[in-house]
Amino acid sequence: MTILTATMVLGFIVIVVLFVIRFSDAFGPELPDVITLPDGSEPLAFTQGDDWYAVVTQDDRILIYDRDTGAIRQEIDVK
Repeated sequence: MTILTATMVLGFIVIVVLFVIRFSDAFGPELPDVITLPDGSEPLAFTQGDDWYAVVTQDDRILIYDRDTGAIRQEIDVK
């Protein structure tokens, strides 16, 4: 009976450790501290890649920023 209890406790500990290892990156990637939008723009959505991030504005524009400099790389009008 003691061996069975010890095996179950050890198995539970292994499962918890595996969950912690697996989901340690579940909090997501690092977000920029500040995003400066052009005057009059209001954000609607946000997405990001390895070296860029993008903001979709309520006036149907997609503003793509460089992650390192924070400068706008590209602006796309959605029609």
